[in-house]
Amino acid sequence: MMLLNILNEYKILLGSQSPRRKQLIEGADIPFTLLPSIDIDESYPDSLKGKEIPIYLAVQKANAYQPYLVDEKTILVTADTIVWLNGSILGKPKDRTDAISMLQSLSGKKHIVYTGVCIKMKHKTTTFYAETYVYFRKLSSAEIEYYVDTYRPYDKAGSYGAQEWVGYVGIEKIKGSYFNVMGLPIQKLYLELKKMINDK
Repeated sequence: MMLLNILNEYKILLGSQSPRRKQLIEGADIPFTLLPSIDIDESYPDSLKGKEIPIYLAVQKANAYQPYLVDEKTILVTADTIVWLNGSILGKPKDRTDAISMLQSLSGKKHIVYTGVCIKMKHKTTTFYAETYVYFRKLSSAEIEYYVDTYRPYDKAGSYGAQEWVGYVGIEKIKGSYFNVMGLPIQKLYLELKKMINDK
């Protein structure tokens, strides 16, 4: 039996306000309910590096949404995405100046996008991550300022969306999941949901 038929027996909850994650789950025909926004502490221990950070934050988000797991047929999905450049994290920009600075630092370089995902049921939790290498060509100051002023990427890690103008004209190649760069490795999520249900 296909996973989609089995998922109809469950209630899938998405603990994210990201329109990209919502779009990707919809595109996979996974039935889900979008949970309301709640305040979540997005700080993390300084000892964490790379992929460890979004996994930790995805678990923190899942723990915050724990009260929604009311029975054995409810599955919660949370995720966090970071941009990792030269051993440092690029989160969401604070303002225009910060966004421009981030894009200048990414220009002409390779960086890694990590997404950590937590799938949580009432008595069971699993986590996984995906990593994608993104290669930007050298961007001019005019191109960076045009993108920031036109698309205002203040809700995006690293100050860019691969599915927007700067991705179209600036990304030379991607090694790994494109959808991971958008914020959710949907193919991996599909397989992990299948595994979690089958292992029950």
